[in-house]
Amino acid sequence: MTIDFFDAAEVEELLDYPGCIDAMRRAMVALSSGERPQPLRQIITVGRNEMFGTMPGELQALSTFGAKLVSVFGDPDHPGRTRHQGVVVAYDGVTGAVNCIADAEPVTKIRTACATAVATDALARTDAEVLAVFGSGVQAEAHLRAVPLVRQFREILIWGRSAERIRDLAQRMSKQLGRPITPVANGREAAAKADVICTVTSSTEPVLLGDWVKPGTHVNLVGSSYLGPVEVDNTLVAKARYVADYRPGVLAQAAELATARKAGIVDDSHVIGEIGEVLAISESHASRLHMQATRRLRARMRHSLDPGADLGGVGDSVSIPGVAVRGDSGWCQALNRLAATVAEER
Repeated sequence: MTIDFFDAAEVEELLDYPGCIDAMRRAMVALSSGERPQPLRQIITVGRNEMFGTMPGELQALSTFGAKLVSVFGDPDHPGRTRHQGVVVAYDGVTGAVNCIADAEPVTKIRTACATAVATDALARTDAEVLAVFGSGVQAEAHLRAVPLVRQFREILIWGRSAERIRDLAQRMSKQLGRPITPVANGREAAAKADVICTVTSSTEPVLLGDWVKPGTHVNLVGSSYLGPVEVDNTLVAKARYVADYRPGVLAQAAELATARKAGIVDDSHVIGEIGEVLAISESHASRLHMQATRRLRARMRHSLDPGADLGGVGDSVSIPGVAVRGDSGWCQALNRLAATVAEER
């Protein structure tokens, strides 16, 4: 059996950002519409307190299954940072044959940023003008490439804990993207100006506080993939509407939600839905997959809304692959219609 292998350089060349955004949009709808639950990522400690993760999955609608195997070790070339090293193995859903193997590091970099772009396109205000990226590493660079593909931002800001790193990143990305990227010394200042915020740090403590974020802001939480480190505080979680990439995964492994839940501030019903469900009900056509996603979101909203609740709160929210802050958002027309229907049924 001959198996195609794509090394890092080939992945960077072939996995373009617009194409990956489109693929992530289709994958999210298929994920939220699937009838078979997906296994959660498994992470074990190896070596000197490093990590090894296995991330299997299947999408029947796209006739594929596979897994990512990845180690997360300290990067000796960049002290204080980590590298995601491994492979992605994709199988043919009909024959069971291995389709290809690809270097996981560039796949992770590009796919993560493109998933954020899809969430932003689905959930952020259409008139969002200012993007703020919190972080200065690989994901910050990828997000600076991906997210502006779905909104016409007037201004792009970056903040990080190292002033030197964000200054260097801003200069380099300004040249590569052909537009100014502005480094900001104060995270509160960046958040106050932003309509869309992406947190892509390796911080174990909050770098973004709820009191900094204005109503109507869309927040993409990327951060950690396991319980423990948090990028935002409980205040932001409490004032937000959570929209997840995959709800069971967020309920089990999203550190920010777990911290707020442990404090008694929110419960599982705080996660109102999935990005794929929002995309599905926003589509003009109603395929079987789209109808399944809509029914699931309808049932969850019926369960979570109190009789007589202000249904404007459902529409007036923005999300993350994780969180959302109540305010005047652009994603909510479809959810408003659905919320109104649920209210009438009650």
